[in-house]
Amino acid sequence: MTAPRVLISDALSPAAIAIFKERGVEVDFRPELGKDKDKLAEIIGDYDGLAIRSATKVTPKILERATRLKVIGRAGIGVDNVDIPAATAKGVIVMNTPFGNSITTAEHAIAMMFALARQIPAADASTQAGKWEKNRFMGVELGGKTLGVIGCGNIGSIVADRVIGLKMRVVAYDPFLSEERAKQIGVEKVELDELLARADVITLHVPMTAQTKNVLSADAIAKTKKGVRIVNCARGGLVDEAALRAALDSGHVAGAAFDVFVEEPATANPLFGHQNFVATPHLGAATTEAQENVALQVAEQMSDYLVRGAISNAVNFPSITAEEAPRLKPFIALAEKLGSFAGQLTEHGLRKVTIAYEGAVAKEKIKALTSSAIAGLLRPALADVNVVSAPSVARERGIVVEETTRDAHGDFDSLVTLTVTTDHQTRSVSGTVFADGKPRIVDIKDIRVDAEFAPSMLYVTNEDKPGFIGRFASLLGDAGVNIATFALGRDGPGGSAIALVEIDGPPPADTLEKVAKLPGVKQVKALRF
Repeated sequence: MTAPRVLISDALSPAAIAIFKERGVEVDFRPELGKDKDKLAEIIGDYDGLAIRSATKVTPKILERATRLKVIGRAGIGVDNVDIPAATAKGVIVMNTPFGNSITTAEHAIAMMFALARQIPAADASTQAGKWEKNRFMGVELGGKTLGVIGCGNIGSIVADRVIGLKMRVVAYDPFLSEERAKQIGVEKVELDELLARADVITLHVPMTAQTKNVLSADAIAKTKKGVRIVNCARGGLVDEAALRAALDSGHVAGAAFDVFVEEPATANPLFGHQNFVATPHLGAATTEAQENVALQVAEQMSDYLVRGAISNAVNFPSITAEEAPRLKPFIALAEKLGSFAGQLTEHGLRKVTIAYEGAVAKEKIKALTSSAIAGLLRPALADVNVVSAPSVARERGIVVEETTRDAHGDFDSLVTLTVTTDHQTRSVSGTVFADGKPRIVDIKDIRVDAEFAPSMLYVTNEDKPGFIGRFASLLGDAGVNIATFALGRDGPGGSAIALVEIDGPPPADTLEKVAKLPGVKQVKALRF
């Protein structure tokens, strides 16, 4: 049997090469190919695996030539440089190393806090220029101050742990952080407005999603304590850069330190040039230890897959065997979509998720289905989560995940029910797969419905009163929003009703506002699947 071959097309630690060879994998180290797309496309057909960092761009053109490629391994968390849909269509597993940079990024955020508090970059430049401006650089102590952590997952919790040792108080805003987990790591869980009002220093540790974009907007910055300092070592775009510059100019924000920017490489930026701004060129993961860690992890993961068939930390496929895949595939899609449905409607702290499997599906490998459901549930707020990392991400946030199985006892051969418990409510949604292999929603909050998932949908809850459907449909028609399908359900005449509406594209924001104002409407939400 021919040994699998892997191409390393980015600068990767020599330790990775050693791991591949130890596991019986042939490896070619060609880091210059990361910037030579044509040459990479020319030779990629000779390899079973491709190990990369950020320089190599895996495009559809590259994948089209990758006739043997089975796996792409990204040494690091971000896979923006890989065309995931194209890789999936090609049957190529895409793996990353989601936790290899955590300590390094957390330490960089803390280093930036100190740089701000003591004006270290400016003081260094002044002193090395031959000046001795001791009275100019009056700093502040961090001890006794309050740190506001926006996003208290893997990296955020490490930051909290370290600064508690510095005798700082920590308040955290994270809808997915449970009260129990908060107590365990020694932070106080608060809502965003309270964090803004109390924090002396704010640090961000969330991915870039629709919910987190400009989480520190002009309005949010205006709610912060005068003299606050802001650190962003997570993702560009979490802070409105122009609004922050204005707040720095006015003196409302005492200082800011960024490692990430909306546009990178950041050769120009509204924040550049301000005397109270510190910048680094995306160095969060740039330590010897972190580079070694991610290199070792990606080599181990790729070798395990190529030699033994094991899949770990895949962003586009669950951990299941080749024999199980055809049978489980439609139920994996169902579980992910049920989770996504609940996740897009969940706006408060998750405490518990229960997934009940009934009938034939209960006899399958439900761990893969549960991972898919949790990934779908968390992904609206945590873009980097995947079906492999989802259970550990849920655990680190203190979210209890329970599975139950039982024989079929209703109208369906197989039924999956996902129940989400938050700080404020419990919501259930059920689905099944019909003979056509398409996942369907069949029950929402004990109200029977029958709807296929679609790319763009509207979810509306309302009082069951005459005239609602006509007013609702007319409003969408007036806005130029085309209705493809319309599924209705209610718990009884005059009671609570649900509408799941497939539309041809995302609705205008003002249309949602108008729907919300219709008589009897309790909730309206645009959903994407």
